[in-house]
Amino acid sequence: MQAILPLRGKILNIERRDEAAMYKNEEIQNLILGLGLGVKGEDFKKEALRYHKIIILTDADVDGAHIRTLLLTFFFRYQRALFDEGCIYVGVPPLYKVERGKQAHYCYDEAELKQLQRSFPPNASYNIQRFKGLGEMMPLQLWETTLDPETRLLKQLVVEDAAEANVVFSSLMGARVSHSTLSFQVDGRKELIKKSASMINLDQLDI
Repeated sequence: MQAILPLRGKILNIERRDEAAMYKNEEIQNLILGLGLGVKGEDFKKEALRYHKIIILTDADVDGAHIRTLLLTFFFRYQRALFDEGCIYVGVPPLYKVERGKQAHYCYDEAELKQLQRSFPPNASYNIQRFKGLGEMMPLQLWETTLDPETRLLKQLVVEDAAEANVVFSSLMGARVSHSTLSFQVDGRKELIKKSASMINLDQLDI
């Protein structure tokens, strides 16, 4: 059984707000209730979860990446055991649809697109559609590429070093600093992103 919980834009950044604000936020409340997460701090019970695969699905752009980071921050701070139990996944939508004759191919990055193009005969005629967001897909396309358990592409997220992850989330999503040190902080966050990319494993699963 699977269900879709739509979110209205970006959720509250809990790294910059207290718990009272978090519990008052409608989107976060919907997440807690919809997933059956229980109260923060209590012993984690996997059997209490309504769904054992929590799949984050956002557009493949900067805004989508920001929303995904906000959600990961919430899960990491609210119920870190979700990572340890292997419950957190990211759904990977295709970036391109290539139509040649009656055949349709989906490509998930530029490399796949170029590889597909090289497989076509010289002077072959085909059409390339670039997806700017999930809302641009027709319902059948969205099902076949992103929602169908038999064909979708998922990546599992596992936090290997909780202590280091704690520092990274605080630095990336924490409260803003004064104007005089803002430039330094932004540069620091960029550097953390580069250095800490290997901290969270994205293990591609069989589709």
